[in-house]
This record gives sequence, structure tokens and C-alpha cells, in this order.
Amino acid sequence: MLATLIIVFREVIEAALVLSIVAAATKGVAGRNKWLVLGVLGGIAGAALVAVFAGTISESLEGVGQEVFNASVLFVAVIMLAWHNVWMSSHGRELAAEMKAVGHDVSVGTRPLYAVAIVVGMAILREGSEVVLFLYGIASGGVGASGLLLGGAIGVVAGAALGFALYFGLLNLSTRHLFSVTSWMILLLAAGMAAQGANFLTQAGLLPSLGTGLWDTSAILPDGGSGFAGIIGQTLHTLVGYTARPSGIQLVFYVGTLILIGGAMKLYGNVRTQTTQGSVAPHPAA
Repeated sequence: MLATLIIVFREVIEAALVLSIVAAATKGVAGRNKWLVLGVLGGIAGAALVAVFAGTISESLEGVGQEVFNASVLFVAVIMLAWHNVWMSSHGRELAAEMKAVGHDVSVGTRPLYAVAIVVGMAILREGSEVVLFLYGIASGGVGASGLLLGGAIGVVAGAALGFALYFGLLNLSTRHLFSVTSWMILLLAAGMAAQGANFLTQAGLLPSLGTGLWDTSAILPDGGSGFAGIIGQTLHTLVGYTARPSGIQLVFYVGTLILIGGAMKLYGNVRTQTTQGSVAPHPAA
């Protein structure tokens, strides 16, 4: 039961934190709940399909299908997170000033809410499929169904509680600060996902490692495990892409993602500001 609890808790943490950050970033947006629910349901359905075809996926591409699949899921999520952040950088000021504008933007289709569903769905798809595969392995070792169910249920509740704590903590921020904080969190989240995707492609032999273990902080703060330090490391791994023993290619993808998305946010934010300022008509003389 303990092994099941730890595995489910670790995977649920990642999905719950992604969901909570995205949900907080879209606070007050008309119709966002529908897209969040669609993302969750789509991710669960996808995880079930992955579980059914796990063998086929693993054996495809000469035995590295699972790594390529995981990397693909992560990179799709990175693209969607980038799109969300760039959009927010060009509209966040107006949204913070007047939340009613969000509903209007959604109604005319300028707010890419389907990106929210895709990001959430990808997070749940990847973590959910890993949970299913891990639990299948544990069950094959002779663990009873009652132990699996109890450990899994406790893991889900504990992971979800951490996600809710982050979500409500973010909601305590003012709207202006909320957009700023969640934009930075999503930027770091995307960079961490890109680094993880690069690691999967390295494991598949499709990318060079460019050096392994550039540094090693696993003795102080491991990025996984059953202890308190492991849980903290796992949480940081999800939120900011922390890795105790990163490879060179992971560092390249992490920094590159920060530069690309951060630069696009800065560029489109400046363009939007200049356009808005330039479109303000002068008041007629009295």
C-alpha cells in the first residue's frame, strides 16, 4: 500500500500543480470551467487508452516509443503554455484593469481557451498513464487490490490537497499581481517541461546528453523519493523544473525555453503597449 500511495501521490502532485496554476491564471474568464473540465476528462480518457496500448507504444520506434510519446506530450504542453503566456503578456494589463473585458474577448474568440484544455489534458494524460503503468507493475508483483485502492485513494487526496492549497493561495493575490505571478510560474513550468522532454529524447537516443550530472544536489534535495525532502524536490521539479542531476541538454532546453518564451512575452507586451498608447485619441481642446 505504501508504494502505491507514494507513486500516486508523486504523479498527482504534478498534474494537480499544473491544473492549479492554469486555473488561477484564467481566474474570472468566462467559460474557463468548461475547458478545464474537458481537459481533465480528455486527459483521463487518454491515460486509459495509453494503458490499453502500453505494450504497443513501448515496442514502437525500436523500443523507445514510451520515451518519444512522453517527450511529445511534454512539448505539446510547452507550446500551449507559451501561447497562453504570450497572449497574457499582450492582454494582461487590460484584464487586470477590467475583468469584464475577458468575457468579451472569449465571446469573440480572441482568448485561446482551448489551449487551457490542451495543457491540462496533456498533464493528466502523462501523469495518469504513468500511474496506470506503475500500478500495473505493482499488481503484477502480487499486491492485493485492497492495498492498491487504499494507497491510490490516499495518494490522490493528498496530491489534490496540495494543488488546491496552491490554487487558493494564488487567488489571495490581487488581480494585477495574480497575472504577473502566474505568468512567471507558467514560464518556469514550461521550461521545466521542455527540459524533461529533452531528457526523454536523450533516453531514446535521439538527442545527445551533452554531459551527464553537471551537478549533483541529490544528497541535499532529491527530485523524488518517499521522504519529506523528496516531496519538496518533486514539487520544485514540477513548479520550476528542478533536477538534482541535470544533463547538458536539459540545461540547454531549460535556458532556451526561458529565452524564447520570455523574449516573445517581452516583445508582444511592448508591441501591445505601444499600439494601445498610439490608439488613444487626444482630448479635444476646451
